Amino acid sequence: MPDTRTLHSFALTDAGGAQHSFPGGQQALVAFVKEDCPTCNLVMPVLEALYKAYGQEVDFLVAGQTATGNARLAEVHRLSVPILDDSALKTSFEYDIDTVPTLFWANAGGELISTVIGFVREEWQALDAAIGKSTGAGPANISWEDLPAWRPGCGSLSVDPTIADRLRAEASNSPLRARSIDIAPADDEFEFMFDQGFTDGLPVIPPTPERVIRMLGGTKRHAQDIIARMPPNMGDVTVEKIAINAVMAGCKPEYMPVLIAGIDAICTDEFNIHGVMATTMGAAPVMVVNGPIRHRLGMNMKMGALGQGNRANATIGRALRLIIRNIGGARPGGTERSTLGNPMKFTMCFAEWEERSNWAPLHVERGFKAEDSVLTVFAMTSGPTLIVDQDSRDAEQVAGSMGMSLESVFHPRVHRAAIDTLLVVCPEHVDTLSRGNYSKDDLRKRIQSVTERPLRDLVEDEKSGIGLKRDRAAALSAEKLDRMVPKFASEEFLHIVVAGSDAGKFSGAFHGWASGKIGSMPVSRKIEDV
Repeated sequence: MPDTRTLHSFALTDAGGAQHSFPGGQQALVAFVKEDCPTCNLVMPVLEALYKAYGQEVDFLVAGQTATGNARLAEVHRLSVPILDDSALKTSFEYDIDTVPTLFWANAGGELISTVIGFVREEWQALDAAIGKSTGAGPANISWEDLPAWRPGCGSLSVDPTIADRLRAEASNSPLRARSIDIAPADDEFEFMFDQGFTDGLPVIPPTPERVIRMLGGTKRHAQDIIARMPPNMGDVTVEKIAINAVMAGCKPEYMPVLIAGIDAICTDEFNIHGVMATTMGAAPVMVVNGPIRHRLGMNMKMGALGQGNRANATIGRALRLIIRNIGGARPGGTERSTLGNPMKFTMCFAEWEERSNWAPLHVERGFKAEDSVLTVFAMTSGPTLIVDQDSRDAEQVAGSMGMSLESVFHPRVHRAAIDTLLVVCPEHVDTLSRGNYSKDDLRKRIQSVTERPLRDLVEDEKSGIGLKRDRAAALSAEKLDRMVPKFASEEFLHIVVAGSDAGKFSGAFHGWASGKIGSMPVSRKIEDV
């Protein structure tokens, strides 16, 4: 079926400043060209001949894509047909020009009659004949036999990757709705971001419309979809605002699905992001990624997985915190009241090295399929604290060392605690545990066993006021005071993942915040849209 759509209206000026509008009340030939395209140069004499033959009955609107190139075209080909200035490329963008030359022949109402792309001699001859028949003028004085049968066109500047994002951002149907801030030409944009309080204390990348549009390309979600409402400000976290902060943090577009899942997770009642950021204890979200997306994003799960050096790990975690700051409003000195703070408030995101053990990975333990990509967030107050054991040679010893180290969570006298703790087991320790046929559950049981202490050892004394209060202890029987109390309220508070280098017997642990309804619970979300 013929294409009968109505073409976009526009107004462009020629080199003399005269304005030419489409539609203009009569048939029109709209052409898009650029000076550095050999095929455009080939057809310029043909367009000139068509203009001379039909210019009285047909509006000729030849849009050139650079101002200097338009002048050269007019000079080299001695044109009388006006070359219109589309150096801003907005008209080329609206017309979705992929290739130049592209011609549109339209009726007086702006409805498309036919389209010609590139140069195919028979198609141009047919266009000449059709215009001549329609107008009763012509024919054009063109030596068709002197022209090649076919020449390919060139790429339009409007689809150049360095330009297209700007055009999408500036388009009338742009998905961007966030407030735009203009800065003075003399201002340093990086210093401006500091001055406005948009940063975490480190420099951020200015979120220009082009960069935000490019970031939005990493998700199929609409830019104005609201993912969550984030306390304390209860700001609407749209996909666009996630993209803005992702740009500032230095993310790649392909990280967007992880961030969207992360926002969905932390803005739940279970995770309680307001409490996490407001507590004076200094908690922060820790993100663990499982599933195939780890490899697609090139996330680090091996040497230095909990440290610097990997873009995905560092910037995903940082973007989440910038969103909490800039949209949620959790800022130090405001609702964020951490006594000391901790480096995890900058970033903490890593992937589990699932393939390095025969254990079920974290997301499978939490009810997902092995092939799912999943993000799990924990509210942690400190870490990673190092667990150094280079001497233990069997599973019981290694597991025992881990238990002894975890007695320091909160305080050695805090037992039967509802504290979510994330244990990161390094590969060399995994190997020792595997030789003893230890599962993750076996490791949890061993930790609980070695941390058991008689209740009487957990009573406050002259060394520390932490523990069971003396008056309460005095009311208990000897039998109750001899009762053994493990470190954790239950094994479910011990979360275990594998990460780190093949060399080095150094595991680590993140110590949690208060759990349950009064605190925060780990939350997992499947990473969609990948």
